[in-house]
Amino acid sequence: MPEVKLALGVEYDGGGFHGWQTQPHARNAQDVLQEALSSVADHPVEVVAAGRTDTGVHASGQVVHFVTRAVRPARAWLLGVNSALPEDISVRWMREVAPDFHARYSAVARAYRYTLLRAPLRSALLRQRAWWVHQPLDVPAMTAAAVSLLGEHDFSAFRAAACQAKRPWRRMLRIALREEGECLHLEFMANAFLHHMVRNLVGVLYRIGRGEAGVGWAAEVLAGRDRQHRGITAPAQGLCLIGVEYPARFGLPGPVLGRGGPGR
Repeated sequence: MPEVKLALGVEYDGGGFHGWQTQPHARNAQDVLQEALSSVADHPVEVVAAGRTDTGVHASGQVVHFVTRAVRPARAWLLGVNSALPEDISVRWMREVAPDFHARYSAVARAYRYTLLRAPLRSALLRQRAWWVHQPLDVPAMTAAAVSLLGEHDFSAFRAAACQAKRPWRRMLRIALREEGECLHLEFMANAFLHHMVRNLVGVLYRIGRGEAGVGWAAEVLAGRDRQHRGITAPAQGLCLIGVEYPARFGLPGPVLGRGGPGR
């Protein structure tokens, strides 16, 4: 049988994984998914993901692809793989894609959501889904500061020291801040992200929201391109990869962001 390339939409609770990427002696989402797919395909399967996520980071819209000679109806793939997966990871959709599709290199944009819980007391249910800050935040000031982060910039001031990206330039397409009860959701869409970039962006906006820095500080940090002059790195558990955007010709679901905030 000829090989076919399949794309999957994957979600997982990052609290039980040491990140996405395969690694020895540590539970990770990639190895768990590959094992389940291999059992259904009846041959070893290796997947390629749109992006890596760190320990504790969640995904509701991770996209992966793999190549197989196995012939299965889409429903059989979905039911078979999900029945072989543990409860903290699942496949949400599957599509056959063109041979030139690549989960990482075909992507034109990625979207993340970061959730802050603004409450006087901690939440047991959201402990692995949000950053509990227990202080009021000036959301209009945070929204105004976010405008300076839109567009194409050198985001060196927001990358991790261990970031391996060759170039620090990224194009921020949209930032949306949405209030939902005690939760504040910060959504970021860009062509790509540097290591820890979203968590460092949140750290800067958080300090502005707390009144510890003015609205213009985000632009100053960005222009400085200096990792030493930045806010704190927000904890991993509030971060979720919510979607990946591809050219329309591939026919894949894209990220859905809430309304509100600067950008497209």
